[in-house]
Amino acid sequence: MIHFTLYSLDGVKFDDQVYEVIIPTLDGIIGVLPGHMPLISVATDGVILVRRTAIERDDQRDIFAISGGTVQVENDQLRVLVDEADSADSLNEKEVQDAYERAKNLKANAKDLVSLQSAQAMMDRHAVRLQVAGMKRRKK
Repeated sequence: MIHFTLYSLDGVKFDDQVYEVIIPTLDGIIGVLPGHMPLISVATDGVILVRRTAIERDDQRDIFAISGGTVQVENDQLRVLVDEADSADSLNEKEVQDAYERAKNLKANAKDLVSLQSAQAMMDRHAVRLQVAGMKRRKK
């Protein structure tokens, strides 16, 4: 088992012993299992999947939408520090879809490069959250 802690600017989102964690990084998606080599990496916007036990089915995993951050693995301790982390259970698919549409509208009406980049970042964030909300629906 490894001890996984997920921190966001809002506080601790997950803190428990787990079997496996799948994390999006700049180098691609990585899986962290017991005995993983020491690692420091950059987390990217995406989905974290947490398997609490070796026999847990894919549809039973804990799911989080994350927004940027860092990953540290050392001595069967995994720490992920991110700007935002939303569990699948905390997301309302309709609200996330509405937020995505608002961001899409901001992008369509952007008047300068800064506004365009900001709107694109919002769209990317909400696209990940939509993906996680959809995973929650399929999980039920």
